[in-house]
Amino acid sequence: MEKIFQGLELTNNAIEVLKRRYLKKDEEGRIIETPEELFRRVATSIAEVDALYGKTEKEVSKTKESFYELITSLRFLPNSPTLMNAGTPLGQLSACFVLPVEDSMEGIFDAVKYAAIIHKSGGGTGFSFSRLRPKGDVVGSTKGISSGPVSFMSVFDAATEAVKQGGRRRGANMGLLRVDHPDIIEFITCKDDLTRFTNFNISVGLTEEFMKAVINDEEYNLINPRSGRVVNRIKAKMVFDLIVHQAWKNGEPGIVFLDRINAANPTPELGEIEATNPCGEQPLLPYESCNLGSINLAKMVRENSVDWDVLKDTVWKAVHFLDNVIDANKYPLELIERNTKANRKIGLGVMGWADMLIQLKIPYNSKDALSLAESLMKFILEQGRLASMHLAKERGTFPNYEKSIYYDKMPLRNATITTIAPTGTLSIIAGCSSGIEPLFAICFARNVMDGTRLIEVNPYFKREMEKLGLWSEELAQKIAESGSIQGIDEIPQDIKRVFVTAHEISPSDHVRMQAAFQQFVDNAVSKTVNLPNDATEDDVREVYLLAYRLGCKGVTVYRDGSRQGQVIQKGKAQPEVSQTTLKPRRRPEVLRGVTRLMKTGCGNLYITINKDEKNRPFEVFTNIGKAGGCAASQAEAIGRLISLALRSGIEPKEIVKQLKGISCHTPVWSGNGKITSCSDAIAKAIEAELRDFISEKEEKKESNEAAEESAHKSEIDIVHYGACPECGGAISYEEGCAICHSCGFTKCG
Repeated sequence: MEKIFQGLELTNNAIEVLKRRYLKKDEEGRIIETPEELFRRVATSIAEVDALYGKTEKEVSKTKESFYELITSLRFLPNSPTLMNAGTPLGQLSACFVLPVEDSMEGIFDAVKYAAIIHKSGGGTGFSFSRLRPKGDVVGSTKGISSGPVSFMSVFDAATEAVKQGGRRRGANMGLLRVDHPDIIEFITCKDDLTRFTNFNISVGLTEEFMKAVINDEEYNLINPRSGRVVNRIKAKMVFDLIVHQAWKNGEPGIVFLDRINAANPTPELGEIEATNPCGEQPLLPYESCNLGSINLAKMVRENSVDWDVLKDTVWKAVHFLDNVIDANKYPLELIERNTKANRKIGLGVMGWADMLIQLKIPYNSKDALSLAESLMKFILEQGRLASMHLAKERGTFPNYEKSIYYDKMPLRNATITTIAPTGTLSIIAGCSSGIEPLFAICFARNVMDGTRLIEVNPYFKREMEKLGLWSEELAQKIAESGSIQGIDEIPQDIKRVFVTAHEISPSDHVRMQAAFQQFVDNAVSKTVNLPNDATEDDVREVYLLAYRLGCKGVTVYRDGSRQGQVIQKGKAQPEVSQTTLKPRRRPEVLRGVTRLMKTGCGNLYITINKDEKNRPFEVFTNIGKAGGCAASQAEAIGRLISLALRSGIEPKEIVKQLKGISCHTPVWSGNGKITSCSDAIAKAIEAELRDFISEKEEKKESNEAAEESAHKSEIDIVHYGACPECGGAISYEEGCAICHSCGFTKCG
């Protein structure tokens, strides 16, 4: 790793992620802080909370330095909203929220409104739609007919789509429905079409009654939540098999064991837990939020063994940090602030687990790894509770302590201590592996901003190969083709045993690792069970049943390539392709046209549209004012392809339809309205030139078509999943989410 920024140890990839997503920017999008300043801002803001509890200025200053060292050493990092927003006017520091969805029009749209406010502030939301009456049920106030929970999910999805365009973090939702809801079949298949509900992960809430019925091949009750009456009985195995089939096909729905979650609910007197945050690891009561952070286990190894003293010190400081976050937070809703402070839940988790195992030379898929996982997480939970008890003596227990399962047992400051959350971008900053996942690749290609293709190499692997005198750039290129070393003869077998990747680990070993950690996690564990493309539905079924038997609180599977394949499998039959070869018209020596200035997130984009003798668009040229490299080359490529299409007779309006609305992470607003990307800017420039040639009737028709298409469209990355929409890097599936290790893009925010 390269040492930069006055001693901060950050990889080049970490620096790029910080620049893209975390460092403060001015109104023109220019970066105005360094990584060192970011960490100082966060440490200072969170440490100042100590003053609320009677600490002196000197003591607060000491805490600032302690927190700063904790973060800059990369031993611990808080969740992304805290890194982004601590010490800023926004000040919203929580990653995850759960909102109730009441069975009334007012309740539903209150939840939509609250979700929009949370997404605007950078948070993700979880919803249970289980309280909503089923489709076809009577609506008492109007004597009308209910459209059911799935239809109302569309409203939430559309609201998220609108809000997420303006923020640094993408809006993300979890939609959950109890397995005994009458609309459960519709819910299970609602993402069969991947262009729907693109801002939702979905999970089915499984009950103990249902799981026993599955195992015994029995029927179970479907219950109308409005009346509480049994409306049908169906075969549990049929429903379970449908969940399995859908998950095999495209990775959703996941499953959540609701009764098991509620058995561990620390405050059962306050109500039942109905939903989780977007990646499923944080069950919460309605109107609760949780602040998360992760310990970097890669930093907890000294001389080929776990450094328990450093780990203990890190846990105690991290618990102190996360408890302070609760008070430093600027909450999006007063009700959320009240409930969060009443229970003071924190979620301390881990990342760099695969790196720790590699340093200890323990294969991920081994009994030794499972044994260490249990002892390690047990230690973190025990020390976390001791740290919380220490804070309780200084600051008092959480206000709902007397209503908790801990009353008269242990005086805790926090109702929950541990969670294993996704660490997609955090692990890139820390330069370690994600969460408790295995390595996703030993070497992989990364595309940087100027279009250069670099090979990223696992540093531990490179170090081992250098010791053996076997390292070469040619070897790295060879490995990068698949990401795996298993088929390379010159690599020793003992190296291959330790450096295994996600697809080289059996599904059962994935589940057993999740279960080993879950034993000592208050909340839940975010993890993906990666399956090879040729995995069967029986393989998925076994994963679900094993997760149930081993005590997991939920599980997510992803079969390699299933979502890319879904695009091919879905939809109408392919039309016959004409054998006539399209040939572009020859370009006259002189053409006349116009040049339009469009403001984009990459700077001023000058778009020249030349026209033919009939005054119709013939070719397009682009020039970006201040940007270069990849942005300029992409804009030029788009212009060339548009020109080729126009000269080959493709209707300009079809080109506009394809490009208009494509989004990037830096939309802007100008006199031309909202410009969501360079592609969108080019489309709108062409559209402006077409307006004189489209009749009023055609305009109305096109408007209707566009509105209809918009209701069902999804972003390119959501449908295809093969390449990152921001950098073109490979998307991997980890921790219940889609993550790009090249730039830090994540579907889940």
